[in-house]
Amino acid sequence: MTLSAGNSVGPYDIVAPLGAGGMGEVYRAHDTRLKRDVALKVLPEALSQDVDRLARLKREAQVLASLNHPHIASIYGVEESGPTLCLVLELVEGDTLAERLRRGALPIDDAIRLARQLADALGTAHESGIIHRDLKPANIALTADDQVKVLDFGLARAIDPALPDAASSPTPRPVATQDGVILGTAAYMSPEQAKGRAADKRSDVWAFGCVFYEMLTGVTAFQGEDVLDTLTAVMRSEPDWSALPARTPAHVRALLERCLKKNRKERIADIAVAQFLLDTGSAAAGTSRSPAARVLPWALFAAASTVVVAMLLTGMPGRSARPAAPRTMVMLTGTAATLRADRGDSNIALSPDGTTLAFVAQEAVDSRLFLRKLDQLQATPLAGTEGAGSPFFSPDGRWIAFLVGGVLRKVPVSGGDVIGLCEAFWAGGGAWAEDDMIILSSKDGQGARLMQVPAAGGTPVTFGTPTGATTQRWPQALPGGKGVLFTENASRSGFEGATLVVAPRSGGTPKIVVRGAYFGRYVPGSLASPGRGDGGHLIYIRKGALFAVRFDLDRLETIGEEAPVLEAPVTSSELGSAHLAVSREGTLAYLPAAFATDSYPLHWMTRDGKASVLRATRAEWANPRFSPDGTKLAIDISDGKQRDIWVYEWARDTLTQLTFDQGNDSWPVWTPDGRRIAFGSDRAQPGVPNMYWVNADGTGEVTRLHESPRSELPLSWHPSGKFLTYTLNTGGANRSDSMILPMGGDAVRGFTPGKPFAFLNTPAADVYSMFSPDGRWIAYAETTANGSPGDVYVRPFPGPGGPWRISTDRGAMPDWSASGHELLFLNVGTNTIMFVNYSVVGDSFRADKPQVFQPTSFMRRGWGSRRFAIHPDGKRLALVALDPSVVQDKVALFFNFGDYLQTITAGKK
Repeated sequence: MTLSAGNSVGPYDIVAPLGAGGMGEVYRAHDTRLKRDVALKVLPEALSQDVDRLARLKREAQVLASLNHPHIASIYGVEESGPTLCLVLELVEGDTLAERLRRGALPIDDAIRLARQLADALGTAHESGIIHRDLKPANIALTADDQVKVLDFGLARAIDPALPDAASSPTPRPVATQDGVILGTAAYMSPEQAKGRAADKRSDVWAFGCVFYEMLTGVTAFQGEDVLDTLTAVMRSEPDWSALPARTPAHVRALLERCLKKNRKERIADIAVAQFLLDTGSAAAGTSRSPAARVLPWALFAAASTVVVAMLLTGMPGRSARPAAPRTMVMLTGTAATLRADRGDSNIALSPDGTTLAFVAQEAVDSRLFLRKLDQLQATPLAGTEGAGSPFFSPDGRWIAFLVGGVLRKVPVSGGDVIGLCEAFWAGGGAWAEDDMIILSSKDGQGARLMQVPAAGGTPVTFGTPTGATTQRWPQALPGGKGVLFTENASRSGFEGATLVVAPRSGGTPKIVVRGAYFGRYVPGSLASPGRGDGGHLIYIRKGALFAVRFDLDRLETIGEEAPVLEAPVTSSELGSAHLAVSREGTLAYLPAAFATDSYPLHWMTRDGKASVLRATRAEWANPRFSPDGTKLAIDISDGKQRDIWVYEWARDTLTQLTFDQGNDSWPVWTPDGRRIAFGSDRAQPGVPNMYWVNADGTGEVTRLHESPRSELPLSWHPSGKFLTYTLNTGGANRSDSMILPMGGDAVRGFTPGKPFAFLNTPAADVYSMFSPDGRWIAYAETTANGSPGDVYVRPFPGPGGPWRISTDRGAMPDWSASGHELLFLNVGTNTIMFVNYSVVGDSFRADKPQVFQPTSFMRRGWGSRRFAIHPDGKRLALVALDPSVVQDKVALFFNFGDYLQTITAGKK
């Protein structure tokens, strides 16, 4: 039906029409229940019976429901009244950008500000797996306070074809999704869309460039007398760059040119690059509202005559006797592998001379070290470095050391054999000193301490004078053998209250140099005399930003007041880490937060590999476990400062937080009756979790299950509820035992309640021990001698017998299906989930050949925490899912960084 003032759709009274288009008619309406005005979007009457158009409208609702951003108009719900189906949307009061542009171009500062908001909105959509495909000024509203609101996701589609697609139907017609169909608006349509080819994120980047150009000039970038002429201009003509205002900043011109490259392989591949450049440029021009961003003065770019906006770096800045002007650059890593931006690690390093970048990147199967010489276009993988983390160079730049599988190793930069140096249970990085000693942070089950070992290998010994702090991480060897700078922390609530400490190499008393900061690095200020304390600085992370203060290297003291430098790279205040590195000659490499994500959606996955959204909201999910009745999912989530236990009731889409205490709570495990959840928590000993439990409905208090001086993580309950399996770190680099804690009042089978015993105690680490549904068997995983994943085995409980090997090619995270004789595990080599049918004959466990449960690798990689859970019905999995279209392949470089620090700290008393 055609709606008019006075009509009603459910509780919504129509007030007036607002507009109409091919994807629907929009009305202003009044919500009689909540007493507010809303926008109702309905299909035109002629299309109300079109199955495909109805499907698109419903999909648009799903798309909008998955997006939560201040610059994207919200959806309040879907309303059906008889034959009328409508979306209930946020009513944005104000003009559209198209209406505003009819009055002419915008002031440059306003255009840049609105473009930044638009880039933010697109970035959120892309991170959620959605491309808009019809971005134009008519689909961008401006609120009364001049804020952007992106509208109309009617043509949006999922980047990943396994996700919901607003442009396709549940029973799709071929014309809805095939190549050759032109969708969008001609003047803002990318060349690939104009040719009828599939759109991707770069198509939205093109439309963003068209809109930004029009905001600055007041005219469309591509014009024609009709649609055909306009499409021809899109594919063959260039915008009139002379129409840009003369005062347009150089970085904005460069950005527009890269957004509007007709070959999308040459176009900016990720809107995050635009976000970064607009942030940096706004800071330089003084237009940013962020105090930390405003510190980059316009002189930074004026001195360089133009901003270098580059996706590929083809040469190093020249060196001369006179200080060169600081300049920033965005560089592709030079590989299709995804840079590992894990919070809690530091996965980039610069050679001392600043010519080579080392980084950890994830390929199809394993992560490994890559080297990218800055005068070359491609990165080279280093053989034998699979699973590497926390790389750092030797002082002469000929070696790279790294941690993997509980062992500190080194490998020549030129390639060659990987050499093991010592056992080292990862805790927080390492540094190679000029006297050929390596200082590293290593856990021993009671915290993280600095140790030192000869670079040729040997037995690590404690470095420096022990302090009362429980955590010492991220060391850096200061030049000239002056000492070691590191982060020290005794807090249970993250690293915001940590201190930067220098321990003299001579063995003197450690000295606190900065309080309330973490991940400190010394930056030389004088290339001629890097050992003198006459120009160097300390940089460090404080409250989400990078700060600097002058530092006297001889006296090991700060000088004057600190100054903010730039917005922080990817950091973790929870673990005190940052993805940044500084070379001896003064280059900074870092991973801007806009370029990386450690947040992912939750998905269902069925046996045929089909995925659907379980919860689209991205978060740092880990260790999902279904309740015994399958209605709820326990999971731990990090907010960047601490990790807590939550319960997600997926049918109702409600998420309830169960733990709030300072510290990290993880590895939730339901009791067999579903009333309680056990978990590991380091609330009593930072970095050393013990076992606790809490009521699953959130009532009552958290209770400690067991106390130990070493790390404990719960894993599985016996179906009787009388035994709990857990992993105990028994000390050393690769020593974890599978333990059992008897529960209940009376002794069971001769075991004393509350007195744990070892189920397995082998030379390898035994982890992920899981009771079978009948309680008769325990599945577990072993690691190899170097700490890498080994295989999955089964033993009888309480024994003796076995073991029976289940996996055939590196397995981890075993789990039992409650619906039948089936055991699942993660194939670490392929990152796919396998299942094994089994039978029991007498006292023997007989396993069939492993088969693929989930044929495509869809999970976030990494075997240190659980990424999937089998539903009790045995038909589907819950996964912490990856967005396969998102490739983290960009690093920011800041050349002559030490010279720049001198300018911003000058005069600080």
